[in-house]
Amino acid sequence: MTRTLILTRHAKSSWDHPGLPDHDRPLNKRGRASASAIGDWLRRKGYKPDEVLSSSSERTRETWLRMGLSARNIRFLPELYHAAPEQMRQALSQATGRTVLMLGHNPGIAEFAERCAQSVPKHPRFLDYPTCATTVLVFEMPDWSGIGSHRGQVIEFVTPRELTK
Repeated sequence: MTRTLILTRHAKSSWDHPGLPDHDRPLNKRGRASASAIGDWLRRKGYKPDEVLSSSSERTRETWLRMGLSARNIRFLPELYHAAPEQMRQALSQATGRTVLMLGHNPGIAEFAERCAQSVPKHPRFLDYPTCATTVLVFEMPDWSGIGSHRGQVIEFVTPRELTK
């Protein structure tokens, strides 16, 4: 059975309030526009998540909201806040959806995308994974419990700048 994984880094966050804890920082204007652009792109391409696994931070929550998508199962998980790839793999292994969107932070999301991919795309921004960058991968497996390294085929990789020019 085919499983689809959408890996998105949160959109650009605001630094307008220096005393605000990192976990509570919202998106800035560019971030809000980027999240909307990525959501529109996912809809146009037909990538519709039925499950969302997201960091519990304000900027990942707002990224999800601004994407304007819907899913039957949405979880904001404290353990995904600045998660390492292994924590992300563990959370994904418990997923039940056929198409899962995971929202996270760098460097973990970039490292996880690289680990998941059979081969990395020849995109110049893939390895540094700028804000709101999104990778779509497909896996042939019965469920997410068997998620392992280098088993996903990268179908798409996009950054918001490519969509908002």
